[in-house]
Amino acid sequence: MIQSMTGFGKNVIQLPSKKITVEIKSLNSKSLDLNARTPSSYREKELELKNIIANSLVRGKIDFSLYVEITGEASNSEVNVNVVRQYMEQLRAVNPEKITENDDVELLKMAVRMPDALKADRDEIDEEEYKAIKEAVVEALKEINTFRTQEGAVLEKDFVQRIQNIHTLLKQVEEMDPERMASVRERLEKAVSDIKENVDENRFEQELIYYLEKFDITEEKVRLANHLDYFLETIASDDSNGKKLGFICQEIGREINTTGSKANYAPMQQLVVQMKDELEKIKEQILNVL
Repeated sequence: MIQSMTGFGKNVIQLPSKKITVEIKSLNSKSLDLNARTPSSYREKELELKNIIANSLVRGKIDFSLYVEITGEASNSEVNVNVVRQYMEQLRAVNPEKITENDDVELLKMAVRMPDALKADRDEIDEEEYKAIKEAVVEALKEINTFRTQEGAVLEKDFVQRIQNIHTLLKQVEEMDPERMASVRERLEKAVSDIKENVDENRFEQELIYYLEKFDITEEKVRLANHLDYFLETIASDDSNGKKLGFICQEIGREINTTGSKANYAPMQQLVVQMKDELEKIKEQILNVL
């Protein structure tokens, strides 16, 4: 079973005086790229929370956000009066001619939004509160993993269908191959007959067989069929391994390309183009697989 790297999880907890919201968003990435946004009072726990997330999600571009809203009466924040005054003076100095006393209210609104306009007395993190935060992170991870699994199921269905399409096209190639080889042989014989005068028939037949072997695609057909079967086996395994599926796609592409270069027969090359189209659509989505 495969999983998508795309997902979103959210969990909200209500404490006596705080509302804490945990959000985790994941997009595709070649490796683990984890960014965290947490209030400064929780920074000392950030590494531990990031490890919990990394162990669960493994890979992807992950954004983790922790929001804290004070809902009770207790608050450790207060206005940093000196800083706010300095901001107001600086804002007033930008265009002093047009600033009136009535504009002070607007300047104050702007100033309190500036960095360090509020100061807070840093308290030690309450253990019960932190325990609740970790539980919220775990719940958000459950949600995002469910999302990833559902997305993975959709991708898997699409991959299986496209691999089966390539299998069907390969069967058509196999059925067409005798006709193709006869056509190639006929063209070679005609090309030689137009210029030959006295040719040793035995030698000519040997040379003809040599050139026909150059157009033989038996090995490519066998290897391509094996790669397609291996792709389906891998996608049905217990582990999700997008990188491995990507490597198999490279091998499938190599055999399809070689078949096309050896075909020398327009109807078969048309089938090869269809195979390439199906494979490209798989490759685009493989980037989203964990």
